[in-house]
Amino acid sequence: MRRRSAIKLILAVAAAAGLAAAGYAASRPLAADSTAQYLGSYTWTLKKPWFGGFSALKITDGGRAMVVLSDRATLVTTDIQRKGGRISGITARTAHRLRASTGKTLRGFAGDSEGLAIAPDGSRYISFEGAARVARYRRPDSRAKVLPRPKGFRKLPPNKSLETLAINARGHLYTLPERAYDKHGQIPVWRWNGRRWSRPFSLPPRGGFLPVDADFGPDGRFYLLERDLTLLGFRSRLRRWDITDSGLENETVLLQTGPGTHDNLEGLSVWTDASGRMRATMVSDDNFLPVQRTELVEYALPR
Repeated sequence: MRRRSAIKLILAVAAAAGLAAAGYAASRPLAADSTAQYLGSYTWTLKKPWFGGFSALKITDGGRAMVVLSDRATLVTTDIQRKGGRISGITARTAHRLRASTGKTLRGFAGDSEGLAIAPDGSRYISFEGAARVARYRRPDSRAKVLPRPKGFRKLPPNKSLETLAINARGHLYTLPERAYDKHGQIPVWRWNGRRWSRPFSLPPRGGFLPVDADFGPDGRFYLLERDLTLLGFRSRLRRWDITDSGLENETVLLQTGPGTHDNLEGLSVWTDASGRMRATMVSDDNFLPVQRTELVEYALPR
């Protein structure tokens, strides 16, 4: 997510404090109220002008490939190397700058891309935080087709809006803002069914955590990654719900880390590995700051 200079300074101070306090997560993370099992972390480095600021990802091909989205409107495809099931290397294959519906390359406020969902036909759906909207890309290099914008999108704060995007097995899209609440103090969720937007349910905010990404797992459940920024670094939380005809049920906290355990985790992908175990892979947004890093973190999830 983008921040003005003052906010970036705060992030830098917090990241540096987290580095000192937690040894940059060199040891096994300790997670409160967690039923997720830590599997490993990998720091990805690459000397490319587009590299950094990653806000969303999708793991494919049984954990051997990844599509990752930068908050500067760049979509990257990669191959993942693994040893003993843990990430040991990442090779970038393609990097595409996203285009507007006019064909122009997206930049600045209009290019603050945050959420990513991939449809069964391979289309990429991307949510944007600056001018709140969701767009479809048939191919990474194609022009955007912007979905209709409901009135609720237009009322969202520009730097706290559509941070997340997820797609379920029926092809319905779900999106929600980072920091904007409905009249009941809940986090509003919008759903696109292919024809129109609706508000199927809201999520309860808890503590100081804010939503940064979401995904539907192979089990059909809804997973929400959240983040909190403290003076000692970032905290992360992963919650899960069952979605039923009557709404949300069985809220479960799978993971809640202490400050500085990981970097600024913003992207989430829930998938199944070759052994049938569900995993959550998360990627950090380094805000293009040298005191932060691009970290991929993996946890095994209970069924």
